[in-house]
Amino acid sequence: MDLYRIIRELVQERDRLTLIIQSLEEHSGAGRGRKRGPAARRGRKSMDRAARQQVSERMKRYWEKRRAQKAGM
Repeated sequence: MDLYRIIRELVQERDRLTLIIQSLEEHSGAGRGRKRGPAARRGRKSMDRAARQQVSERMKRYWEKRRAQKAGM
């Protein structure tokens, strides 16, 4: 068993596979150097003043009902 020959063949196979992977990535556009589109906006959507007021009123009614249920128990 020639250990050095086996290692050399494995290294050649690795290099061949690396070239194939790079070629496929370039062809598909999945490579590291690919330009990306604009970054997606993250986080919460902003609400205008009227929407905040509606949410505020709705939550006030919600908590009023919760307090009334708790007091009635």
